[in-house]
Order: sequence, then structure tokens, then C-alpha cells
Amino acid sequence: MSVLQTSPFRLSSQPVQDGWCAVLRNALYRGVEAASGLAELDAIYRGNDWPRQPRAFCEQALRLLQIDYRVNPAELDHVPRTGPAIVVANHPFGGLDGIIAAHLLTGIRSDLRIMVNFHLCRIDELRELFIPVDPYAGEQARRSNSRPLREALRWIREGGCLLVFPAGDVARYSVPQRGVREVAWNPMIGRLVRMTAAPVVPVHIHGRNSWLFQTLGLLHPRVRTFMLPRELLNKTGRQVDLRVGRPVKYSRLQRLDSDEKVTRYLKMHNGLLARQSAVDRQPAARNHVDGAAVIAATPADLLQAEIAHLAPDQCLLTHGDMQVFIARAAQMPWLLQEIGRLRELTFRAVGEGTGRAIDLDHYDTYYQHLFIWHRSRREIVGAYRLARVDDIVSRHGRQGLYTHSLFRYGNRLLDYMDPAIELGRSFVRPEYQRHHTSLLMLWRGICSYLANNPRYRYLFGPVTISGDYDRHSLCLLVDSLRLNNGQPGLRVKPRTPLPNQRPAFLADEDLHCVSDIDLVSDLIAQIEADHKGVPVLIRQYLKMGGKFLEFNVDRDFNNAVDGLIVVDMKQTAPQLLQQYMGRVGADAYLKSSATSRHD
Repeated sequence: MSVLQTSPFRLSSQPVQDGWCAVLRNALYRGVEAASGLAELDAIYRGNDWPRQPRAFCEQALRLLQIDYRVNPAELDHVPRTGPAIVVANHPFGGLDGIIAAHLLTGIRSDLRIMVNFHLCRIDELRELFIPVDPYAGEQARRSNSRPLREALRWIREGGCLLVFPAGDVARYSVPQRGVREVAWNPMIGRLVRMTAAPVVPVHIHGRNSWLFQTLGLLHPRVRTFMLPRELLNKTGRQVDLRVGRPVKYSRLQRLDSDEKVTRYLKMHNGLLARQSAVDRQPAARNHVDGAAVIAATPADLLQAEIAHLAPDQCLLTHGDMQVFIARAAQMPWLLQEIGRLRELTFRAVGEGTGRAIDLDHYDTYYQHLFIWHRSRREIVGAYRLARVDDIVSRHGRQGLYTHSLFRYGNRLLDYMDPAIELGRSFVRPEYQRHHTSLLMLWRGICSYLANNPRYRYLFGPVTISGDYDRHSLCLLVDSLRLNNGQPGLRVKPRTPLPNQRPAFLADEDLHCVSDIDLVSDLIAQIEADHKGVPVLIRQYLKMGGKFLEFNVDRDFNNAVDGLIVVDMKQTAPQLLQQYMGRVGADAYLKSSATSRHD
């Protein structure tokens, strides 16, 4: 009888019986071990003294395998130092993922536990970290996993940290998707989150196994399993990049109503971290606008004189030092010049703008201008321009509308919205953007205008998304708005369509599960180096029930993306209208606003 095998890298740890069958079996085992790389791992394991402490074990394994990893030190702060936490990681390599993640996280949390394939419990030095599960499908596996699931729940609820690889299997080549993809995540992770209310930290491990592994793995899943030890060995000399995302709070996740949706959302967070290396991740340079120097500010005395000549009923409202006025270009040449100057400065600051010395065009000459005037500072705070669509079309045709220069549409859209007001070119100068008062005043001004002209029921116009956004952020936002907040069927076409650059791992099913714009904003903030989310104005329109019709790339506005949005004010929540119009004004507007022909 042979000696008991204790190495975790041998195919059998049972005593080997003498005889021809045993000889053949041993020969087969040794051949498989040699071909797969298990024998080489076994030699490394047997040829070294291994520390019993898990982190030291992982450190020695990485040193002997000559594998290093790097992570942005600032991102380590994303892992809570105490209290319940769940870490979800992708699974690109196999055993190396666990070694790297365990080494990283045990340096932050001494109370780390890892849900792993039960076969890995053969590694004695790491066993204290493990909560073993059976990753294979079937009723027996589900029954056997109930105990480790309860153990994981107890660990988290008692304030511990749990690392999970929800894929349960190594990323592999997908023929339909034409690339290496993370397999679907087990919805068990969603159940753990919903049962513990713990924050979730996504960790993305960059990389993939060799193309030989991907190709031969298409033959049979067991071929992939056979090749995993060799894949670990061929990473010698490699440096692996990690990204540690910001924690996803349960207050966000509880908005999703199923384990599957929570799991999908967390997988999206993880996948979006793959955009670039953690070490190289720096706030993107502004989408620079080349162009002329912006004109000098208009003297305040000239502005004040024009304000004084406006009729009393052109002041729509007053709040403290701020007043909201409505006027036409002929009444306010100096004010309009200052609005054009401030537009260009404000838009350039966020990577937009025309590149001209002043942002004015021929539409400004016959549109109306709604603006905030600060009395004591004698300056313009922000502005919108607006047009009564029926009036413009009767005098200039559809071509007289600014939106028609961005989108192709016919009478179908205009009939649907009749009567409507087109809004656009909105801005709040940078020094007033820290507070919501300015935007609130603009919207109170718009709603006051509607209250004075109650037959106008619809607002529509372009809302701009800056070119400063990462292309993945931009496509995520646009596709989400199309799927969850779109209104097809009105035959609107962009003049310059937005290229489809959606990340391959994001499917429509993923985007449907995040219809909440706050969840989309968190995903975008995970991508953006400066953590910006969804633009404030898009949130404002959606809050009012806005629907997006199409998206266009504006070549004349530094390649910013314009979304054409329609808001049916009759469908806006009454409480919101009351906030802008007051209870009496909102009730009167809703009673007298026009009934559209499609009601």
C-alpha cells in the first residue's frame, strides 16, 4: 500500500491499492497531472515550507509564481474597514483570482470569508477563510448549499466581510457574443444582499486566459477544467490590474424587486470597472473647445437700463434679489449679448460650446428669452430661450424651429404636441451652480409663463449631454433612456446619429432592470473619474415625466449629444406643478390646459 497523498494538487488523496488496476489508474492520474500542470504545482507545493496564516500563504504563492498585481491605493478606501460588507469579483483566470483577491482583502479585513468551490478546501492553509459550496447544478447541490448559505448570512449579519465570485466558473469565449465573457452570475448573491442589507463592493480583475484555453474550452467544459492549472502557471511574470469600485449602498439596491435584478445590477457595476486600468485612471481632460476668445462682459449700467424699460408684467416672479423676466430680442439687445457671452463661457466649462466669441444665432432674434436677473449684483444668473411652436411654424415653417436643425420630423410630431413650447439653450452660470435655487427659479419662471398661457400643454426641446462623458457612460445613459424613458412612433430621426458603442456585456435585459435614473447615475459615476452622474437637467425633465424621442450628435456644439425630449405638463405630478406654480396656479392650469387630440 502506498503512502497517503496529502497534496491538494494530486488527483487522489486516497490510499492506492496494489495490482494492475491500481497501476493503470496511477499511470492515468500521473499522466493527467503532468499534462494539466497539476504535477508542477504539486512540486512547488511540496518543495516549499508554507505559512499557516492565509495572507502569508497567498503572498508566498504569488512570489513563487512570479505574479504581481497593482491597484490604486485610493480605491482601497472603498472597502469598509468594519461592519457587514459583501465583495463581488469577476472570475477571469481561475485560482489566481482567489489568491489575488484574498491577499488584497485580508490586508484590509481580518474577518474575511470567501465562498468557494468545496474542492478548494483541500488547501489546508486557506481552509479557515473558506465557506465551501457546490457550484454544480442539480437538486442535490441546492440542498447541500443551504447550510453554507446560512453560514454566509450569519457571518455578514455579525459584521463580517464576505468575498464571492458569483459567476462560479471562469470567463470563457462566447460564440454568439464573439468574445471572452463572464458567465451569468448566480442570483444567490442578490438573495444574500437582500437578506443582509449589506453594502456591496465590486472588484474587477483585468485579464483573460489564453486563446488556447478559450478555443479548446469550446469542445467541452471539462477541457476548461483540465487546463486551469496550466493557465495558472503560464501567468508567470505577469502583472494583474485590479479595480475596486465604490460601495453600492443597500438604499439603492432595495429599489430592485428581485434577486435576479440585484444580481444583474451588481454585474453591471463590475463590468463597467473594466474600462481602464486602476493605476492609469485619472480624471479625463476636458473636451477642449478651440475657438475665438469670448467677448468682454457687457457693462452693468447697460443691462440695468434695459431691465428698467421692460413692462411690469414681463417680470414673472421675484424671490429675494432674484427676478425672472421674459422678453424678446428687440427689447434687450445688451441683455441678449450678455446672455450669449455667458452661454459660451458656461458651455465651454463643461466641454461644450460653439467655439465662437459669443453664442448667439438667428433663432435668438425671434425666440423669447426667459432669464434670471440678480438685482443687487446687477448680473444675469441663467436663462432659457423659448418659442411658441404654432407661432413659429405659421411664420417660418418647421425650419424655423431650432430642434428641426438637429432632428428630422414632420407634422406627426407637431400634431401630437399641438400646442407646444420649444425650450433650449438653458444655462446657469458656474458661480450659481452650487445651489439648486437658480434652476428652481428658471423652472418657476417657465411654469409662470405656462400659467399665463395655459393653452400650451407640451414642452419639448433638446437637452444636452456633454462630450466630457466617457463613451461607455454616454452609451449606457442613452440606451437606458431609450429603453426606459423613450416614446417611439413619432417618426423623429437624428441628423447625425450617435454611433452604437455600448459595452458588449450590457444587454437590453440589463438596462431594463435599471429603469430608476438614480441607479443609472450610480453606474455612470462608477465609470467617470470625477464621479459625475446623470446631468441635472435630464433628472429634472424625467421628474416631470419627460420622454425621449431620439438622440443626435451636435457637430456645431463640440460633438455634444442632444436628446429630444417631450414633457406633457398635464401628466406631470400635481405636487410638482404646485411646487412651481403654487396650488391655486397649478389647479387653474390643469383645468384650462388644452386637451390634445390623442387623449
